[in-house]
Amino acid sequence: MLCQQCKKYPATVSYMEIVNGKKFEIHLCGDCYADLYGEANSKAGGGFWAGLLNSRVHHAKSCPVCGTTYADYEKSGLLGCAGCYDVFKEELLPYIRRIHGKVNHVGKVGKNNDAHGLHRRLGHLQEQLEAALRDKRYNDAGALNRQIDAIKKQMGGGEGNG
Repeated sequence: MLCQQCKKYPATVSYMEIVNGKKFEIHLCGDCYADLYGEANSKAGGGFWAGLLNSRVHHAKSCPVCGTTYADYEKSGLLGCAGCYDVFKEELLPYIRRIHGKVNHVGKVGKNNDAHGLHRRLGHLQEQLEAALRDKRYNDAGALNRQIDAIKKQMGGGEGNG
């Protein structure tokens, strides 16, 4: 849906309120919201709009690698390059967290027989081995060490105990 004010950019703010049986609805882009939110506040009869967006601060940033601005991202929903993630990290993290529930990528967990999965399993087993040795659980440590050796052989390292 396009902004009802400028009719150029996608609406990023939508608000609907029913007051005394009359429906008030507005859809604005970030720039128009920044220009008009005071007027919309008086029409909507509340402070709901205040602080909803951070004005034009995000629009001034641009990626030094590809030149994409945050306004470009808001229009298209696409970033220009990998560098954009670093430049717009602060703005993107809330969206990523809302969509995915977390911001750290852990990948798919399946049989873990690919190189990445084997490395992850190896790291986990090594942590368990260190804990077992700290707690003087030598039988557990021996079993963990055999599992580590098997994974190393599967990875092609073939390294023994040591």
